[in-house]
Amino acid sequence: MIDIDDIDRQLVDGLLTDGRASANELANSVGIATATATKRIRALEDAGVIEGYRADVDYAGFGYEVTAVFRLDVTGDGLSEVVADLRDTGHMIGVYEVTGSDDVVAIGKFEDTDALNAQIKEVLTHSRVESVSTDVVLDTVCEHDPVALAAEE
Repeated sequence: MIDIDDIDRQLVDGLLTDGRASANELANSVGIATATATKRIRALEDAGVIEGYRADVDYAGFGYEVTAVFRLDVTGDGLSEVVADLRDTGHMIGVYEVTGSDDVVAIGKFEDTDALNAQIKEVLTHSRVESVSTDVVLDTVCEHDPVALAAEE
């Protein structure tokens, strides 16, 4: 395990704000040498703290106009099978095992309500799914917003 200090947190905050920021830009924003920033970022990557870099995509721009939230109750020991099947659908951007009255919460993106309906029917017929509740998102207030890791000054 790596010891993470506030400089590491500031570097990661900089990457969360702009995943394409250069080591020089990150170093300048934190007030350290570029070589130090590079070494720290590499150490965070090697430790698995930074898992990768992704583009922030507006799915609607690609025709995925419908976002839906699924809440599932799963029977018996079928949880790992159900979450794996949901992950593999190609529509889910998040699948979570949760506590409370539901066993799984999943968030999916769909081109239209017909595609959403087909997914609901597929989930409903899964042998390990006892019940499904689905909500269509009317307005996305925030999505994929980073959580600040460094102490606020």
